[in-house]
Amino acid sequence: MVITKFHTSTGHRSSLYALARGAAAQQVLSAGGEGWVVEWNRSAPDTGRVLANAETQLFALLALPEPHRLVAGNMNGGLHWIDLQQPEQTRNLQHHQKGVFDLQIHAEWLFSAGGEGTLTRWAHQEARSVESFQLSNRPLRSLALAPERRELAVGSSDGSIYLLDLDTLALKQTLPKAHLPSVFTLCYSPDRRYLLSGGRDAMLRVWDLDQGLALVSEQAAHWYTINHIVFSPDGRYFATASRDKTIKIWDAGSFALLNVLDTIRDGGHINSVNRLLWLSADCLVSGSDDRSLIWWQIL
Repeated sequence: MVITKFHTSTGHRSSLYALARGAAAQQVLSAGGEGWVVEWNRSAPDTGRVLANAETQLFALLALPEPHRLVAGNMNGGLHWIDLQQPEQTRNLQHHQKGVFDLQIHAEWLFSAGGEGTLTRWAHQEARSVESFQLSNRPLRSLALAPERRELAVGSSDGSIYLLDLDTLALKQTLPKAHLPSVFTLCYSPDRRYLLSGGRDAMLRVWDLDQGLALVSEQAAHWYTINHIVFSPDGRYFATASRDKTIKIWDAGSFALLNVLDTIRDGGHINSVNRLLWLSADCLVSGSDDRSLIWWQIL
């Protein structure tokens, strides 16, 4: 595997906290501290287009199945339901008491993770909250979906991982002290056999779901917080992003480290790497506190 940087996209005025797929295959959406939602295209990565301005820090972003609609979560607990064709229909619904740190979508439902420890299910076509409940007394930091298992995983700043029934949201299992002090990111393996987690403790842990969440691998993967984990489209690799400014590429079968993308050798980020998007088999995109997106080519 050979990974090289092929472009750095600049234009954001603050840290980047969220990346999402755009409407077209080669499009990427980014959101960050100044409240902008920006659209980028791989074929012309030097030019971004501001789609919306929430005028407050955005921590989470998703493109909705309905054409020309996005949803973004802000630092104050609000959800911005953005209509790109009819901007006058855009609404900011103040819902959570603190920041919205993650969003996930499944079928007609959207799930939001709140900084006050509340999980909410939304009917996204109507931008309507259906149910909310207090899962923790600490912020909920990460959500991951496994529809094949009918399961929703939630990572919390209380250090626990919660597994919920995707249909009823009933609590199936709690894994306390999964990370100390906080679980920052969760990701199911493509075959849904494993749940990967990363935390403020910089540890990368792999949990076997078929063995009752048995811990099958743990590594001190980074120097500082692991902010995000994503798998490649073919499921052969996964990448981790960290506050230590690096991106690491791992073998999905053995959980062995394959590559490190850093500032000096690879021209990588100069501040915390907050988010990753594996856009296609040959393209990984990263967003950072340094206000830039980097496009990585994978051969």
